[in-house]
Amino acid sequence: MIVINVLSYTCIGIGIAFWFWGTSYLLGKRSVLYKLHSLSVADTLGSMLIVVGLLLQIPSKWPLLILALICLAIWNTMLGYVLAYCSNNGGNYE
Repeated sequence: MIVINVLSYTCIGIGIAFWFWGTSYLLGKRSVLYKLHSLSVADTLGSMLIVVGLLLQIPSKWPLLILALICLAIWNTMLGYVLAYCSNNGGNYE
């Protein structure tokens, strides 16, 4: 039980670290697309690690947490593509 708690809190801690790491790229001097890509990848990985940590803490809710993992993977990936497309087109949606 102690090992599961340590592993769970480690996943949650690493997930939060990924959030802050991805946000730190917003302060750089790279292009907007690079910043957006770095932020979305770090955000997705961080959120998924947090959900895995929660899965270890509350295994009885595994169907909902697995659904959350799948939704995170699909939603964040598609949102990144849409934002990159819009910023690359200069906001022209035609």
